[in-house]
Amino acid sequence: MPPRGTVLVTGGAGFIGSHLCERLLARGRRVAVLDDLNDYYDPAIKRANLRRLKGISFQKGDIRDPRAVARAMRGADSVVHLAARAGVRPSVADPALYASVNVEGTAVLLEAARKAGVKRFLFGSSSSVYGRSARAPFREDDPAADPVSPYAATKRAGELLCAAHHSLHGTPILALRFFTVYGPRQRPDMAIAKFTRAIREGREIPFFGSGTSRRDYTHVSDIVSALERALRWKSGFEILNLGGARTVTLRQLVSLIALAVGRPARLKPMPDQEGDVPLTSADVRKARRLLGWTPVMSLERGLREYARP
Repeated sequence: MPPRGTVLVTGGAGFIGSHLCERLLARGRRVAVLDDLNDYYDPAIKRANLRRLKGISFQKGDIRDPRAVARAMRGADSVVHLAARAGVRPSVADPALYASVNVEGTAVLLEAARKAGVKRFLFGSSSSVYGRSARAPFREDDPAADPVSPYAATKRAGELLCAAHHSLHGTPILALRFFTVYGPRQRPDMAIAKFTRAIREGREIPFFGSGTSRRDYTHVSDIVSALERALRWKSGFEILNLGGARTVTLRQLVSLIALAVGRPARLKPMPDQEGDVPLTSADVRKARRLLGWTPVMSLERGLREYARP
């Protein structure tokens, strides 16, 4: 890891952000966090995450506020931009909010990074940008021109803003497409968290569609390892997939969670949800080539550790 400067992590009180901050602090890095602690899910969870992070510089603020961003950016030589309105289905209900936070906020951060002379900028993107891609596994040179939710569209817009910024100003930038990240402290609205709670409590699981949709799940420890490597990035703009490089069906996922919890799953059939895609599948060869990164946590082991009391 480069020894100088502070790493600013936007959204550092959240799931991936808090894990990254924890790792960086353990490496002796100086870490600043900008997070608005919004109520998309219980802010108490985010405050608990922050209490784990001894030695960070924390600022509560909105990434759309240029003054708050400029204050948080002071002394930073690297930015890891993870703050965003997350979730496909909520974006369908409030697309204007998602566009405002995810697109405008990214533009504000990029401009502040230029003014501050930041040496590298990492943008947390999403596998959602691929839409209903017919080719699997998904490759970074796929068009990603047909998003099926406002959330996906805002993430693709963020990538394009990063590309334009690099073209104009030369800042080294990586746009990192995360594939369904799970693990300790994950958001309570995520499928693995909801399914685990329901099975443990003996409640029915809302089971959308036929159960044949396939997802590529990535453990947060693998994502953090990739982000650490990405913080060595020195030149150019690239888009990289960060995924588990393996897909499982929804039915398989529920079975694996039930096995990890040690209780049967009760399913409540539901129709397909608007904005969902039938498949996500990561080709991670580019991340292996450019970062020397490969996912190592199996889904079975990750679920066992997550379900452990």
